[in-house]
Amino acid sequence: MRIVRSYHGLRPDERVGAAAAIGNFDGVHRGHQAVISAARTEARGTVAPLGIVTFEPHPREVFAPGAAPFRLMNAEARAHRFEKLGVDILYEIPFDAALAGLSPEAFIGDVIVDGLGLSHVVIGEDFRFGKGRAGTAEDLRRAGERLGFGVTVAPLLEFDGLDVSSTRIRTALTEGRPRDAAEMLGHFHRIEGEVIRGDARGRDLGYPTANMSITGLHPPRFGVYAVSVDVLSGPHAGRYDGVASLGVRPMFGQNLPNFETHIFDFSGDLYGTHLSVALVAFLRDEARFESLDALVVQMDADSAAARQVLA
Repeated sequence: MRIVRSYHGLRPDERVGAAAAIGNFDGVHRGHQAVISAARTEARGTVAPLGIVTFEPHPREVFAPGAAPFRLMNAEARAHRFEKLGVDILYEIPFDAALAGLSPEAFIGDVIVDGLGLSHVVIGEDFRFGKGRAGTAEDLRRAGERLGFGVTVAPLLEFDGLDVSSTRIRTALTEGRPRDAAEMLGHFHRIEGEVIRGDARGRDLGYPTANMSITGLHPPRFGVYAVSVDVLSGPHAGRYDGVASLGVRPMFGQNLPNFETHIFDFSGDLYGTHLSVALVAFLRDEARFESLDALVVQMDADSAAARQVLA
């Protein structure tokens, strides 16, 4: 999958007349996948590349910079999910004040037509665009008829009688229901990123962990999870089972949320490599223990419970 991070001055091999789905796609949930599937149908029918047009940072981060972290995925994780879905070209457009200030007509002309040269556009029925989110699906459809690109509007998808949305998925994760989140996502919720150096307490306790930052991400319920781990780079690349702790480590007086994963039956250096860790099942809330010995006893029990779930 090719990633293009601009809509200005694209080369011929970047401006390829793609049939593209447009949106923020936070989580790439089943509703998003339906939009992408519609774009795939158009791409195959016209022998065009399958494209995605999305924005980085998420517009909400620009309009409400002081808001609590809300993203389900960072850009890296989102791109990996698109690649798994067979996307040919990802247009990851920088979202800034200039882009936010484009009128709906200017967005269509400058970005979709003159910039990216898209042959077909697929959006969800709730898609809004342009300054003040003034542009609607019907506006886009009329512009397509006038300017010569196709437009498909995909209906919203439901789960348990309610629309599938990133908001509902965040709620499920906040409540410690990763399997309900997975039903709406169509895949397990994953935390992806680089393994960073911690304080090595886990190694001293017999449970070495790979530490990852969740800065900027919506934090799922703090506690212990059974996880599936993909090591994405380095000599240990592959899939493993494990147990992970998400929280502020109350035993050690920490207050910055941290994500630590212990990989079962693994020996090796993961510093600097990138992991994708899927939250498979919530096991328990985080807790403070009377002693390190009591903590280790609980970690033994957590590992046994995670192995049973993952078996």
